Amino acid sequence: MLTIGVLGLQGAVREHIQSIEACGAEGKIIKRVEELETVDGLIIPGGESTTMRRLMDTYQFIDPIKAFAAQGKPIFGTCAGLIMLAAHVEDREDAHLGLLNVSVARNSFGRQVDSFEADIEVKGLDAPFTGVFIRAPHIISADKSVEVMAEYDGRIVMARENHILGCSFHPELTDDHRLTQLFVEMVKSYKTKQAV
Repeated sequence: MLTIGVLGLQGAVREHIQSIEACGAEGKIIKRVEELETVDGLIIPGGESTTMRRLMDTYQFIDPIKAFAAQGKPIFGTCAGLIMLAAHVEDREDAHLGLLNVSVARNSFGRQVDSFEADIEVKGLDAPFTGVFIRAPHIISADKSVEVMAEYDGRIVMARENHILGCSFHPELTDDHRLTQLFVEMVKSYKTKQAV
């Protein structure tokens, strides 16, 4: 059984757990650093990136998550989670985790009141995915090593680099579990390689 953790500091944690379980994996809320050792993959949910960084610092998650990624374990960041993963954040001197070679801008699609849904064509999916955008960031630029997986209105909103996946929107706030399933497959692939 695959076990996928959801960083439980803030954000739509329960919705991610439900989506993981709908894909046939076990979901586990991660609130302490040592719990990272018990999961095969990690989702960093949406929320407020400045608050999330403060909580990550308080609970000393930054270096352990970097070490988690260094083992080749997959990580999926959604909305604020994408900001946490990015190598460069506009208007910030230092990145947070710096695991995905992209540059991001925060609140690219407006404030909370400007939240919206849009059908997104995602590479690898046979039909559009409804993206829920809430104070969403977008990817300004991506390194050559990064695969752009989706764009909306001329802006990159989903990208993958090896075992790191990030998107601007909230896949967990829909009943469509295909993006979570995509991540589950990444984790499965990692685990299969470990078993060899």
